[in-house]
Amino acid sequence: MSEPAIVEIAPPDLSAYRAGNTGIPYVTSLAAAAPGPHAVLLALTHGNEICGAIALDRLLRENIRPARGTLTFAFANVAAYSRFDPAAPHSWRCVDEDFNRLWDARTLDGPRHSIELDRARELRPLIERADYLLDIHSMTIASEPLMLAGLMDKSVALARRLGAPSIIMRDAGHAAGTRLRDYGRFADSALPAASLLIECGEHWRKETADAAYDIARRFLAAAGIVDMPVPPAEPQRVLDVTDAVTVLGDNFSFVREFRGLEIVREAGTVIAHDGGRPVATPYHDCVLVMPSPLPVPGSTAVRFGRFL
Repeated sequence: MSEPAIVEIAPPDLSAYRAGNTGIPYVTSLAAAAPGPHAVLLALTHGNEICGAIALDRLLRENIRPARGTLTFAFANVAAYSRFDPAAPHSWRCVDEDFNRLWDARTLDGPRHSIELDRARELRPLIERADYLLDIHSMTIASEPLMLAGLMDKSVALARRLGAPSIIMRDAGHAAGTRLRDYGRFADSALPAASLLIECGEHWRKETADAAYDIARRFLAAAGIVDMPVPPAEPQRVLDVTDAVTVLGDNFSFVREFRGLEIVREAGTVIAHDGGRPVATPYHDCVLVMPSPLPVPGSTAVRFGRFL
């Protein structure tokens, strides 16, 4: 990294949640007497993105209970989280592989094993029962929160019911593998189950943890699970992500530092080089989305989008 990481928040002790009450470690479900949907709050898809763990721990300590339906708290990649070191916070995003690139039947039903894949298989029955899912993340760049709703209109509608954050992204995902947000029923337009991925802001900032807590509360209210006051809705815009730039070579570099959400006015503007290949904006008023400060082969370096 070009700048040292600033760590303003501390990872909470999750030992009290290890046993859970579902037969799956670190998963706790609470059921109301009244019928209703099943909403899942999920943190630690990546072990060093700790804002979600802070939000879920806070809600559990506040003794939040569903008014109807079922509310489940799940801490996903605890194996990576248990290795988190504030002195080297960019380490331990995962142990063996990215937990958030494994969510397709071929991979889950396949023969191979890894720490993340075995954990995904352990959580799979829970995810397949969920009517609503909020997957809580944070970002390497200093950006305002972004709601990644995918391509499903039902997920965009759910994001609008939350009333925050101000930008809702419609995006297709990554070439490297299917995200949890896009698994199974969540990606079927004929079924009502809906999911969201929230990027709460820059890793390890206090305001990022605060955003995770706020969005989690809004999600529970929007899902109709918990009756609780939430702040008024913000004006929201939909950002349509049209292209994802996948790193092909070993020498990818941006022409200058980008923080994300910059609008490049002219089509064909070169914003990076992938080895000897220029990477240019495909249209006028192109928005640069989540540029990676550490682009490696096979990863997404940046996304191109436009406001609808």
